Amino acid sequence: MNIKSILLGAAAAAAAATGAQAADLPVAPEPVDYVRICDAFGTGFFYIPGTETCLRVGGRIRTEFRFNDFGDSDNSWDEDSDISTAFRARGYIRLDSRTNTEFGLLRTYLDLFVTNTTGSSSNDSVNLDKAFIQFGGLTAGRTTSFYDFYTGNNWGAVFNQGFSDNGDQNLFGYTYAFGNGFSVSVSAEDGTDRRRSILGVAAITGTTTIVTGTAPTALLTTGSGFGTAAAADLYGGHKIPDFVANLRVDQGWGSAQIMGALHHVYYDKTTYGPLATAAGGLGYAPDSELGWAIGAGVTFNVPMLAPGDYVGLQASYSQGAVNYAGNVNGSAADGVVDFSNGDLDLTDAWQIGAGFTHFWTPTLNSSITASYISIDHPNGVQDLDEWNVQGNIVWNPVSGLDIGAEVEYYNDDYSSGIGGLSDKDAVNVVLRVQRTF
Repeated sequence: MNIKSILLGAAAAAAAATGAQAADLPVAPEPVDYVRICDAFGTGFFYIPGTETCLRVGGRIRTEFRFNDFGDSDNSWDEDSDISTAFRARGYIRLDSRTNTEFGLLRTYLDLFVTNTTGSSSNDSVNLDKAFIQFGGLTAGRTTSFYDFYTGNNWGAVFNQGFSDNGDQNLFGYTYAFGNGFSVSVSAEDGTDRRRSILGVAAITGTTTIVTGTAPTALLTTGSGFGTAAAADLYGGHKIPDFVANLRVDQGWGSAQIMGALHHVYYDKTTYGPLATAAGGLGYAPDSELGWAIGAGVTFNVPMLAPGDYVGLQASYSQGAVNYAGNVNGSAADGVVDFSNGDLDLTDAWQIGAGFTHFWTPTLNSSITASYISIDHPNGVQDLDEWNVQGNIVWNPVSGLDIGAEVEYYNDDYSSGIGGLSDKDAVNVVLRVQRTF
């Protein structure tokens, strides 16, 4: 046997062995569609498998211990039945989806929370904080009003800071961006979210109010008190939404906005019209009125003091739309009906406030905010001047964790007149531990 025959035989044997091994190999598995990181919209987003939609799952746990209203009398601490100290726990679930399309960004956002508070009758109820769709410049759903801008420097709006800040409401809006940070927005918004109340004043002879028959619950008599829409209200249904517009700029130095709103002060003639005669009036009901508001705000970044420092300022004026001027703790109404002449007159309100946040270290900061609002009611109803001051200190030992305390003082100063409300000083304190992820 020569060398050539030996080589040919070895090659044939190797080929046979290789073929046998190949026949024994397992079938390759189907490829797995692994979750991919999406970095187009910031941290925390991932692609939903099989789609080009990016999703971020987040949330927050907030725990608090509160000391409620231990200012001057009348206050919670002087009433044995009141809840003077309270624990509160709140859990948030947040889902943010985003997809780039040929028409622009398609985004949906959902924010739900559940709260449990000492002594609350609505414990463990689910609240829809935000639920909206954005498509290009369109925004539709529940979100922040296009009127609201600067709402104070304090820690997550623990207390009412007196600014135009209605929380979130249902709206349809559109934003057009000019470029370089400039934009203009318009929206139609749920008008019931901004209401205070419409009050009624009966015909008065001297110090005696002439009331015969059944008067509406919101009819004021000499020395009687009044509250917000839930306690006293002549508002009708919802016929015309609020119309809001703003012009805004966002740049490296900070942000600024000019805004305006129209609000329908809608009197309920069906229910309260016939009661005008019973209240000593002329026997007819007033027409509804158009309320309005204008405002302007600005925030400045001041990193020359410390990284993260900023200052905010805002002022508003309204007629017949008190909550656009500012959200007061005291009693106020959008308008007052005088049943002696059948007129619905609107309330004037103006507000100004400012705040400052300073980072003492990268993990320790504090803020202070102060505001003033003046409410001028028509037809002899008590006017209101309210001061709000809040301050806090917050420690951020690790990213997303906040531990701190906040103190609020506010003063309600009522003028003499119909209503019978007393001046009030209030002090509130909250201790909070909060984790956002």
